[in-house]
Amino acid sequence: MRLLFLCTGNSCRSQMAEGFARIYLPHLENWSAGTRPAEQVNPLAIQVMAEKGIDISAHYPKMVDDVPAPIDHVVTLCGEAAEECPAFPGARHTEHWGLPDPARATGTPDEVLHVFRTVRDEIERRILDLRDRLPSAP
Repeated sequence: MRLLFLCTGNSCRSQMAEGFARIYLPHLENWSAGTRPAEQVNPLAIQVMAEKGIDISAHYPKMVDDVPAPIDHVVTLCGEAAEECPAFPGARHTEHWGLPDPARATGTPDEVLHVFRTVRDEIERRILDLRDRLPSAP
């Protein structure tokens, strides 16, 4: 089963989701991609995932076309109305997790890190819920 986490830049939310999925859903083929990928994974996303013991430093933003077909399950992670989170035709199941983009956070460095950690923790919670709903390993 191939699982895709999709957002706009593939630099924060979808990368964190892929990182958690590789830990909590290792029996699935886990991918992330963006509709308009950024040049690199956001360093703060890498930092807050490292705080959880998950290394996403080798991840890189990908286009949807870079993910092998077929895709069985798609999770879109866009939150703001201005963002583009398309439907993904052909997937057996699609769900939307409307989460704010931590890369848009403003404030002091500590306040911005707090936003990244909050989004990270919500993604982890949802990945654990997804684990309970998806088929287990064969």
